[in-house]
Amino acid sequence: MSLLALPFVAIATLKATTFEVAALGAADSVPLILLALPAGVWIDRVPRRPVMIAGDLGRAAALLSIPIAYATGSLTIWQLYGVGFVTGALTVFFDVASQSFLPAILERDLLAEGNAGLQVSAQGAQVSGPGLAGILIGAFGAPYATLADALSFLGSAGFISRIRHAEETAGRDDRRRMATEIREGMRYVLRHPILRPNLAFTFTANIFNSILFAVLLLFAVRHLGMSARQIGLVLLLSNLGSLAGAFLVTRLQRRFGIGRVMLVAAFSGWALLLIPLASGSTGIALLALALLGWGTGVVIYNTTSITIAQATTPDRLMARMNASRRLVSWATLPLATLLGGLLGTYLGLPTTVLIGAGGRALAGLVILASPVRSIRTLQDADELVRPFNASLEPQASPSQ
Repeated sequence: MSLLALPFVAIATLKATTFEVAALGAADSVPLILLALPAGVWIDRVPRRPVMIAGDLGRAAALLSIPIAYATGSLTIWQLYGVGFVTGALTVFFDVASQSFLPAILERDLLAEGNAGLQVSAQGAQVSGPGLAGILIGAFGAPYATLADALSFLGSAGFISRIRHAEETAGRDDRRRMATEIREGMRYVLRHPILRPNLAFTFTANIFNSILFAVLLLFAVRHLGMSARQIGLVLLLSNLGSLAGAFLVTRLQRRFGIGRVMLVAAFSGWALLLIPLASGSTGIALLALALLGWGTGVVIYNTTSITIAQATTPDRLMARMNASRRLVSWATLPLATLLGGLLGTYLGLPTTVLIGAGGRALAGLVILASPVRSIRTLQDADELVRPFNASLEPQASPSQ
């Protein structure tokens, strides 16, 4: 809900400029650069479920501050930046812990279905959230729509607290220097024969995604003349495709193979080229179709990529792998989002949308040129990664 409500607080309530709205989008990405790698080291040393619960409670408190400040007449754009930063920081810890927790509670052969199930859950929220946010913004105003999102985090914390699983923390050495462990995790993802090309793709795709989505709401409001309810409806309709992708991803993997599915999903960015064509009576339909095709591919690609990463990474490196992967993939998001704001200010919204959509459409060439496209099963991934993982194992000391 806050993906729509928070920018609308800035746009409609505080009358923010194009650059201020883009800066708000960057605020929750900055913590990823500052905290991801230390978070990965720390989470590899501690139980992961309490980290997830604390992240939910903290995000609920941060979002609750917005309707309180609005009701007292003290809400400013700087508070929105602060809320974005705090929720972004806590999301870093939650997401790294979450992706590292799943392999501990599921058998390896169930990872694909587990990740698909999480994507079904996430996309179900994406389907209902923006539509509900649009209704709440129209009825009560954007600041009060964030209240509902705060309550959702409290509900999440309650559900996670009911998971009954004894986590193994023995053998996690907390005496090693953090810098040493950070380097180990970063080297792992940058040399991994599957993670490396995956990261190159997501790094490139996320730069152009950020440029596009930095101005997309403004493009919809100011260029297409859409209301909050119309935007919420478009997001609702487009996310139905993402939900379908989450349901179908394991079937597609079994039918066509992991690599082919990832390759096709990587090229789903071509759908975004419909957005620069949107105008007049066709604007809403083209925007919905573009986000439908792109979102479906994102869910399928991410689910498959995460499953391979979890299945081929030793548990002692799991959190650091997830943290390093997220950092490399998303490190440029704040700067790319600000760049989108600058391009929107000086080149105009339609031109900026075209730059973002065009760059994202070409990003799939990275996967086309990589060995990832030849992987059919997790066993194939194992064969590709086994020599690399074996080279990381400590060598036995020669007998005296």
